[in-house]
Amino acid sequence: MVKGLTPQSTAVAQLGLGHSYSRAKVKFNVNRVDNMIIQSIALLDQLDKDVNTFSMRIREWYSYHFPELVKIVPEHYTYARVAQFIKNRKDLNADKMADLEEIVMDSAKAQAILDASKSSMGMDISPIDLINIEMFAGRVIALADYRKQLAEYLRSKMAGVAPNLATLIGDQVGARLIAHAGSLTNLAKYPASTVQILGAEKALFRALKTKGNTPKYGLLFHSTFIGRAGAKNKGRISRYLANKCSIASRIDCFTDAPSCVFGEKLRQQVEDRLKFYETGDVPKKNIEVMKEALAEAALAIEAEVNGNGEVEGEKKKKKKNKKRKAEEADIGQEEAVNGEENGVGKENGEKKKKKKKKKSEAE
Repeated sequence: MVKGLTPQSTAVAQLGLGHSYSRAKVKFNVNRVDNMIIQSIALLDQLDKDVNTFSMRIREWYSYHFPELVKIVPEHYTYARVAQFIKNRKDLNADKMADLEEIVMDSAKAQAILDASKSSMGMDISPIDLINIEMFAGRVIALADYRKQLAEYLRSKMAGVAPNLATLIGDQVGARLIAHAGSLTNLAKYPASTVQILGAEKALFRALKTKGNTPKYGLLFHSTFIGRAGAKNKGRISRYLANKCSIASRIDCFTDAPSCVFGEKLRQQVEDRLKFYETGDVPKKNIEVMKEALAEAALAIEAEVNGNGEVEGEKKKKKKNKKRKAEEADIGQEEAVNGEENGVGKENGEKKKKKKKKKSEAE
């Protein structure tokens, strides 16, 4: 039936059909892809290392000309901007103070830089060297700006893919857990005991080999909760936090309508547990908290549905009104036609009734 159909094109068609069928079966959602998170957090870590290395390089390079600036401006990003702005320290004067204050955000620092430039011990530098330093400083500033943009992108992706995990332990720690596990699905399949020591595998195997103490935490150590816990409670809070992370990752992985309601409740549970270790205040039971979270999530879904439903409902009402008016118009026409026919029919009917009455009276 199909002209020019070869076995090769049939095989290609079958392969495409198989792919589309598989995608439909697994409900593939483009907006909830964790591969982007894995790549983003890897690039973010690499950028941190590179920006630090380059910042140290520019400090060392520019210090030949203006060594006093290192102590006055300790921040890497601000130092690169100041070096790019000053260039030759001999050209710095009171006219440039306003622009310098905008960069360092402190009038006292700007005055200190101006004073140091007048009595600096640094050597003179050629214009070609200054051009190279300025270009390199511009590259460092651009990299630092891109790192900020990448952090925002990661935050938005985590909010779409794993909102509960991000709300519980933060965007970067959550992204590192997903990257270390390989995917959000793999992380959801891990038990809480594995999540607790994820990232400390080397220490774990060394402890098992030497029969020493196993590590209490891996990547979860970067979370703020463990830093706030006391020395005695660090292991306990890391175990509790791993439990909650496991719950959050499973909710994020298998839910159809992602929301951060459960993440907020789980975070509050960890806060209450910290308070319990410090003061002894008994926190709520997990089943009560989960019931509250389920109720809130249901309300949020209803609100979204109603928000979309109002617009759809108005459209449906308009359609119904149009149908009703059309039906009424059709019925009116039918009644008008029937009315004319019924007018003649009624007259004939009344004559027949009168005849029947006369017959009955005569009888």
